[in-house]
Amino acid sequence: MNQIRKGRSSFYIGKSEDEPIAVISFKYVSADVIIADHTFVSEELRGQGIAKKLLDELADFARKEGLKIIPECSYVKKVFENDPAYGDITKV
Repeated sequence: MNQIRKGRSSFYIGKSEDEPIAVISFKYVSADVIIADHTFVSEELRGQGIAKKLLDELADFARKEGLKIIPECSYVKKVFENDPAYGDITKV
């Protein structure tokens, strides 16, 4: 099973945050707003819903910390536009 870990500025699967085989990264723009700026899933993990699982980890983190997410990454932007379940944490 591929375990999702929280790094300094990402949620990732792999040996370390610096060498992930799947990752969703974010950066703070203020105390209560983060930008989801990059999502990557390696070839070996594609087709397993890993990007969605990483996004859900980020969403859970945002909710627990009272953060809003600016969807800069094209994947996150697409999911946010098509799934109202993320409306409570979306900052546009």
